Amino acid sequence: MVKFIESELALLKKEIDEMWTLVYNQLDRAGEAVLTLDRELAQQVLVRERRVNALELKIDSDVEDVIGLYNPVAIDLRFVLAMLKINSNLERLGDFAEGIARFVLNCKEPALDANLVKDLRLGEMIQQVLDMLQLAKQALEEENQELATSVFAKDALVDEINANATTVLAAYMGNHPDSVLSCLNLVGVFRKLERAGDHITNIAEELVFFVDAKVLKHSGKTEE
Repeated sequence: MVKFIESELALLKKEIDEMWTLVYNQLDRAGEAVLTLDRELAQQVLVRERRVNALELKIDSDVEDVIGLYNPVAIDLRFVLAMLKINSNLERLGDFAEGIARFVLNCKEPALDANLVKDLRLGEMIQQVLDMLQLAKQALEEENQELATSVFAKDALVDEINANATTVLAAYMGNHPDSVLSCLNLVGVFRKLERAGDHITNIAEELVFFVDAKVLKHSGKTEE
């Protein structure tokens, strides 16, 4: 029985790794698409979203099978439960990537104002989200609680950039009234990136739960 459950847990971890890589690439492509208004790249994100959804359902089913057939306990149970919740958060990240890609496809502007993008720190925000996701993945691979909790501090920068974006966009719209619609839609991109940061912190919380049996949800993350 022990060998069977070990092999099933290894398979589950491999599937989560595949999901993680897929979602990272989705966010990376969506981020590049919005910075360049590359509609072909945005379309690729929409096509691959179906793969994200299919893989989420497959992992959910496999988690149910592991629990139903092997009745895991202690750290094995914590791992399975953490993978279930991480899978759900990764799927939501895929949704955010899709939403950003749709902004690109619906945008009527030939290109975003380079100075506006710089003032908004959009590229920095995208990179920060990607770094958070990669750091959380490393925390899982190494089963490292310190790496997982370091994600929380990085989310603060994402929140800061998002908070400043509204002021920057409001000033820009005042000087460029013809760009009001695009700017309003761009607010949605920032909101999705900010929410992506929140979901990655949720993933980090699940990793701490798995590795150290500590529940950080609703705790204010005092461990950071």
